[in-house]
Amino acid sequence: MSTFETNSKESQTQPVAPSPEQNPQVRPLGSDNAAPPLKPPGKRRRWVFFILGLIALLAAVYGIRTIIFHSGHVQTDDAQVEGHISPVIPQVPGYVTQVLVDDNQRVEAGQVVVRIDPREIEARLRTAEAALQTASATLREGKASAEAAQARRERAVSDFERQEKLFQAKTSSPQEYEAAKSAANAAAASYRAAQGQTSAAEATVTQRQADLDYAKLQLSFTTLKAPVSGIVSRRTVELGQYVQVGQPLLAVVNDGDLWVVANYKETQLKKIRVGQPVTITVDAYPKVEFRGKVDSFASATGARFSILPPENASGNFVKVVQRIPIKIVFDRDDKLRQYPLRIGMNVVPTIIVK
Repeated sequence: MSTFETNSKESQTQPVAPSPEQNPQVRPLGSDNAAPPLKPPGKRRRWVFFILGLIALLAAVYGIRTIIFHSGHVQTDDAQVEGHISPVIPQVPGYVTQVLVDDNQRVEAGQVVVRIDPREIEARLRTAEAALQTASATLREGKASAEAAQARRERAVSDFERQEKLFQAKTSSPQEYEAAKSAANAAAASYRAAQGQTSAAEATVTQRQADLDYAKLQLSFTTLKAPVSGIVSRRTVELGQYVQVGQPLLAVVNDGDLWVVANYKETQLKKIRVGQPVTITVDAYPKVEFRGKVDSFASATGARFSILPPENASGNFVKVVQRIPIKIVFDRDDKLRQYPLRIGMNVVPTIIVK
């Protein structure tokens, strides 16, 4: 094959680029669709320095504000709302005949919440009343016998004195004198015995009265009342259940007397004093600020009241910063009514030390 033929075949196989006139989408260099020129590197560097400087300025302002804030305020997030939780516990065993409240129901102090079957105790009460009546009748009989014995003693003593005068005047025989003397002694002994029986009867009456009072007290225990005003919680008692003495049936949370226990580090206590004002924020109401004051300090760290207190005298010692519970009381205002708090809520108290 000749060279001319080879070149002609290669020219036929190679693609030919279209000209701008043949393809209008193709634009020559320097036309309007050309890439824009790159910005100079100096201008980009100035923007980076400006942004870094702004961040540094904001960080400095935040740091200065934080330092100023903590110089006059002491804050912790280890704090919870606390209050009184009063249990309702039976003092007599028996079957529950009425449950008059439910969980989360508000009750007033003295309101009846549970009733226990009183029939067994009522029977004991009637028995005690009958025993008291019997003892009282015995006492009345004893007093009557004592009065009769006293009358006989007085008469016997009077007869003896008369016989003694007659015997001294030798107008009475020795036998009559001894008989009068023996009658006087017997009457005196009978009177003393009657007095002893009366005393025993009085003691029996006292005992039976005590039994009656105890039965009445036991009967009153069959009606369980709310010890304080508040909200019913943890109700475990059911109708028909047999309950024992000391078994918790339900609890009443006193929502009218709440406070905050804040566990501050021991290194934060230097400036804290009783009576200092406190601002309190609650996680449940993040935009609401409650106010209060420092009420008192705990007498020991929280670790000392734990189930297993630390024993630093044995083994290796690792120093741990301890926390002291501080009681903070709320100021009485309308916020507590508008935004009700519950025991156990997390709060963030801030004590104003300056």
